[in-house]
Amino acid sequence: MLPQIGFNNGVPIDEEYFIKNIAGKHNPDIAVLLYPDDIPRGIKFMEDKEAMFRRLASENLPPIKGLYKLTKWIEDRGLKRAAVTNAPKPNAELMISKLGLKDFFDVVILGSDCERAKPYPDPYLKALEVLKVSKDHTFVCEDSVSGIKAGVAAGMPVVGLTTRNPESVLVEANPTVLIKDYEDPKLWEALEELDKRIGSSKTSA
Repeated sequence: MLPQIGFNNGVPIDEEYFIKNIAGKHNPDIAVLLYPDDIPRGIKFMEDKEAMFRRLASENLPPIKGLYKLTKWIEDRGLKRAAVTNAPKPNAELMISKLGLKDFFDVVILGSDCERAKPYPDPYLKALEVLKVSKDHTFVCEDSVSGIKAGVAAGMPVVGLTTRNPESVLVEANPTVLIKDYEDPKLWEALEELDKRIGSSKTSA
């Protein structure tokens, strides 16, 4: 859509520019980047972009490999869960519904519902508050630099996914661990260790 509006003199942006300036960012911030002198026009462009995304996502939205294995692990242990996203509400609702996760999440926290969106910690802090859980008993899964930064700033361990952004970019945001998808052995080794700790604490109690 950017070449159509003459952005960057009509030359399509590359992956590096997208990762640095757009991926995971809040739409109002992207609007300022695209139209610094005409914010309303930037907001309108972002609304059109989101409408196009919804059309594409409604046709094809494959789950990340291992997603349902992880959701079952979480459900089997009765853990509380929140979807925390900078996406607009219609996008979030569409993706959650298409992936069959409508009944999985206890709450959906939108960046637009908070004073500050990701990369600030506000959305994750709000999720902790709504779920009534401690950051010390929580973990976050994120695939963008701004999302990882938000989770880290909120004081939670963050599992970074290299499904959309390269490892070299995500590692700068300081995730606890980086995985290629939800079947990555690194993730399951960490979850098994967590299970052992929980088991030993119950035994000692």
